[in-house]
Amino acid sequence: MKFGHVDTVELEHMHLELPEDNTDNRRILNDRNAKIAKVYVGCAKWGRSEWVGIIYPKGTRPADYLRNYVNHFNGIELNGTFYQTKKDYIKAWTTIPDNDFKFCPKFHRIISHIRRLNACEESTAWFFDAISAFGSLLGLPFLQMPDNFSPKYFERLQQYIRDVSGTIPYALELRHEAWFSEAVVREQLYRLLEEHNVTLIITDTAGRRDLLHQRLTSNKIFIRFVGYGLLASDFTRMDAWAEQIRCWIENGLSEAYFFLHQKDEKNSLVSARYMANKLNEVCGLNIKIPQFIKQSTDL
Repeated sequence: MKFGHVDTVELEHMHLELPEDNTDNRRILNDRNAKIAKVYVGCAKWGRSEWVGIIYPKGTRPADYLRNYVNHFNGIELNGTFYQTKKDYIKAWTTIPDNDFKFCPKFHRIISHIRRLNACEESTAWFFDAISAFGSLLGLPFLQMPDNFSPKYFERLQQYIRDVSGTIPYALELRHEAWFSEAVVREQLYRLLEEHNVTLIITDTAGRRDLLHQRLTSNKIFIRFVGYGLLASDFTRMDAWAEQIRCWIENGLSEAYFFLHQKDEKNSLVSARYMANKLNEVCGLNIKIPQFIKQSTDL
């Protein structure tokens, strides 16, 4: 994940603490103790050949990667649907996990990057129809807009959100700096998403701390966490996230999705194992823990 990347040397001089919780979040969560909150931890892809011999048994064929992935995680940030979304594939995938697993498919690029939310009613209907095949295994689909999709397109975003309101719940990731640096724009965005129950994604990456807006717009949260080669700061940041998620759960959060990214995807396994353990410890949960076949000096 190159977006927001910084060199390791820069990291040594950066403050990577989480900002304070947004004061509006208690209103959003309504101070209700959810008690049955669901928390999902995973990676972005199951098709990682470098995981063979680490969590996938040696000799595992690509066709069996998902069958092995679900033994270690209870969710996945499904980036593959950005390029290809086929209902038949989805139906086949749903025969593999148990009912506690969640797929979070990424909106197809036709919607976000090619048509940029403009005149894409048919594309959206087609995408929603395809992912409906996930059934009870559908988590929170996410719409990631390109970096240059700025607030000058607010009316287009507003119209799109209104058009799909009341269909499938989803999360939105906005990357242009002006969505968060301009107070008026920021508040308009929050109100829009609240009104239509759209979850605003939080992306924790060192080079874009503005995306740590800490603002809930629904009673769900979707966090994309970028690590840096298992530096000590990775673990400190995950510790802070576990405490923040605990606080939100105590105030009424219903679902949390936490997906881990590393440049070297072997490290994502270590991060995911650490985060799942930490959430279980701090929040009293029972999230699946990735189990390594054997310890490696690389891990």
